[in-house]
Amino acid sequence: MTNEQSGGPVGVRLDSRQARVLAHPLRIRLIGALRTGGPATATTLAQALDTNTGATSYHLRQLAEVGLVTEEPDRGSGRQRWWRAAHELTSFEPSDYDDDPDARAAIEWIQGDHVRWVTEQAERWLAERATYSPQWRDASGISDDFLTIGPERLQALTREIGDLILRYRAETPPDETDARPVHVVYAALPATRPVSERDR
Repeated sequence: MTNEQSGGPVGVRLDSRQARVLAHPLRIRLIGALRTGGPATATTLAQALDTNTGATSYHLRQLAEVGLVTEEPDRGSGRQRWWRAAHELTSFEPSDYDDDPDARAAIEWIQGDHVRWVTEQAERWLAERATYSPQWRDASGISDDFLTIGPERLQALTREIGDLILRYRAETPPDETDARPVHVVYAALPATRPVSERDR
């Protein structure tokens, strides 16, 4: 999940209904597959995600009902239906759902699922990095840092990081011969408070 950036890729800020529909493991994966791989049929997606076509078709229809995926009628033939993601990015603010407990619970599930996904990607990289070239091993990595910062400056920092990523996306040189998809993950979370501060 990411914040929408003005002038950048087309994004959607989830409303309560969209949040409730999206909070499902297969639906999250379907959106991700359509965004990274482009339009596809339910059969192709089922094969890629190791599920069955019936379940994939059902969940695609659920996502379409709330505008998160859309059909491409010109690409279909007969009963074959092609689907694409309706947006490139998803954003949400947890405070948007304060008056809707079900939507708030859905957003909390989506956030937890994203943390699990990031952990899986990091573990996959650690397991496979020896198969990559030295250049890729040196360029990739995981790190962290600490800041003492207020919420307004933290929001500004997060926005700047998002803008930087979008600039790199737009400026990828066409002659970059060893280019491949890369997961860029960043988190800005309050650190655990020292014991001496927890009663304040």
